[in-house]
Amino acid sequence: MHIVLLERNSAGVDIDVSCFASLGTVTAYENTVTPQEVMDRVREADIVVANKAPLTAETLSQAPRLKLICELATGYDNCDLPYCRERGIQVSNVVNYSTAMVAQHTFALALALSQKLAHYDRYVKSGAYSAQGRFSNFDVPFYELAGKTWGIVGMGNIGARVAKIAQDLGCRVIYHSLTGRDHDLPYLRVDKDRLLSESDVISLHCPLSNLSRRFIDEDALRRMKPTAYLINVARGPVVDQRALYRALTEGWIAGAGLDVLEQEPLPAEDPLLTIQDSGKLIITPHLAWASVEARNRCVRETWENIRAFLAGEPRNAV
Repeated sequence: MHIVLLERNSAGVDIDVSCFASLGTVTAYENTVTPQEVMDRVREADIVVANKAPLTAETLSQAPRLKLICELATGYDNCDLPYCRERGIQVSNVVNYSTAMVAQHTFALALALSQKLAHYDRYVKSGAYSAQGRFSNFDVPFYELAGKTWGIVGMGNIGARVAKIAQDLGCRVIYHSLTGRDHDLPYLRVDKDRLLSESDVISLHCPLSNLSRRFIDEDALRRMKPTAYLINVARGPVVDQRALYRALTEGWIAGAGLDVLEQEPLPAEDPLLTIQDSGKLIITPHLAWASVEARNRCVRETWENIRAFLAGEPRNAV
């Protein structure tokens, strides 16, 4: 079997991927971006491991031996599933490998914003704290999460983990189901209007689909509390970034934490980059999934998907 790793570096250069060699002959590319690169590199592949590279009818049409695509991730929106089904190409993903880390990052963003950590760190390091005459400073108010309402969109593994942590911190947890599904969890399911109007924090954990695309648009942002925070660790297009820029600069909401963006990397001319106040906006470079532990799990689970496929065992097929 010829295994082609289209984006070897997406796992991180510090993560060992030599395990794949036990399952076949491996060709690894640091990164693959363009459709032409994909087409050229998968021609002789039996198995393709990818993350963001475009796997479409066009890019896969010249790969007659291709039998399995393994997403080195949970999402598979880069892959044309109907075409793969028509061709008899199995597509597998990795589930639940980064749940703990994404939940952790959700709270890292929310707490950094709500507790004004950037402001107080700057205050101390500027010398202002050393120059003052009292032991404490709290010139910018901050509030407890306990007693607040935490709203969730996307009550899968990550959303459920976030809900539990929020509840443990004393929050009232509500959630909105894009599909209308009522999860068997001890949290109140609400409609979109109630989610927006009642939540002090809204965190997004839903996959990208026609139901979720621009779920947070101008109308949604205007209906949120002016004291509310928005956290997006789902997919960038779930939020209308232009509307978010207006919401932050005009004070419709208190702040936002983003780990995902409509275009990645973020273009240098994007207006969000003009918001330098980290008490209002924190952006991280799509790293919520990427702890060392999570990346090692992702590689190992991908190896398991290939092993199972070669053994004729069903595993994580989408």
